[in-house]
Amino acid sequence: MDEKYVVRLRNAAIYHTDGSSRRSTEKLLRESEMVLSEVDLSVAPGEFVYLLGRVGSGKSTLLKTLYAEVPLLTGEGRIAGFDLRRLRRKDIPYLRRSIGIVFQDYQLLTDRNVFMNLYYVLKATGWKHEAQIRERIGRVLDVVQLTRKSYKMPFELSGGEQQRLVIARALLNEPKVLLADEPTGNLDPVTADGIMQLFRDIASRGCAVVMSTHNTSLIENYPARAILFAQGHIREVDLEAELS
Repeated sequence: MDEKYVVRLRNAAIYHTDGSSRRSTEKLLRESEMVLSEVDLSVAPGEFVYLLGRVGSGKSTLLKTLYAEVPLLTGEGRIAGFDLRRLRRKDIPYLRRSIGIVFQDYQLLTDRNVFMNLYYVLKATGWKHEAQIRERIGRVLDVVQLTRKSYKMPFELSGGEQQRLVIARALLNEPKVLLADEPTGNLDPVTADGIMQLFRDIASRGCAVVMSTHNTSLIENYPARAILFAQGHIREVDLEAELS
């Protein structure tokens, strides 16, 4: 498959499954529910792409497939150089170090401050030298504008600041692509606008951003390539025409 893309799916079917390693692909296919079929999607470095559609249309399941929460059972798929069809369970942590993930719920360590939330991730992903760890944390905190909040506990941060911390965590290992599942869903309009500006800045630095959302006001203010999920399929849409 073409390596000029950081995400590439060809003739893929996306299934809702728990992906148990104790079951064969054939058994998973029989026991799983197909959510999307004939999926073709490519994302280039630095590209910003919206995933649009109603709740239950398959946006989150597609993202979970890309970060190997659920397996890709048919078709072809690659992300950040990893072949999703040939991915072994022991390789999943390495895949996730090559991409950034922003979940709907923040999943922060509530007993550790901002700095230590990031420190924990770097240590867990193999960073050993303290000077390099501190330098990297300093850089990502600067990107998300949280440098002065490094000593704060998560409960002392606003919702927008917590989301910025989640984004900082996702950027720690310099990912090739950032996957964001409804990242502004729980934020007020002003805070959401700030998060969108941050995502656009991240994309301008060469990291592709794939973001699911249903917030049309954000889309109007930050137009980008858009993929519509509907009736078990995806298709690219002209946002300007759809919103006019």
